[in-house]
Amino acid sequence: MNILEKFKYCPICGSSHFEQNSEKSKLCRNCGFEYFANPSSANVAFILNDKDELLVATRKREPAKGTLDIPGGFADVDETSEQGVIREVKEETGLEVTKAHYLFSFPNKYRYSGVDIPTLDMFYHCEVKDLSVLKAADDAANLTWIPLKDIHTELFGLRSVRQGLLLFIQKYLKK
Repeated sequence: MNILEKFKYCPICGSSHFEQNSEKSKLCRNCGFEYFANPSSANVAFILNDKDELLVATRKREPAKGTLDIPGGFADVDETSEQGVIREVKEETGLEVTKAHYLFSFPNKYRYSGVDIPTLDMFYHCEVKDLSVLKAADDAANLTWIPLKDIHTELFGLRSVRQGLLLFIQKYLKK
């Protein structure tokens, strides 16, 4: 379901004349307010150890509960993408990011409560210090290190993470 289908009334004036204006907006025919369904910012952190193993999480919550994932999550209000990926890594793994190098992005749809939320998923290669503090927390049920050559993208529950993994592994293994 498209997120715009959930909005029945104008959030400004309360009018029921809040109608589809384009594939990405609704317009109030009463007060003129137009709402755009722009993507939320999400961040993903590729973290490698000195053996070229990738840090992989098991998702604790829906969507895709129980499938593999990469540490990351949504940016908060008034937070840059870099601040968001640093915070999410700390929350999910206990690790402190010392460098977050932007790699690429993919548009995505994040199914939440039966609604497709548009997202823009930004991928980073992150360096961290002191791997000894690694501990699964927040949205991560478990953390493990997997050699890049042994990654099976079909085990990862989110489409953009699968796409990102394919691109990251392809580029990283070329080096």
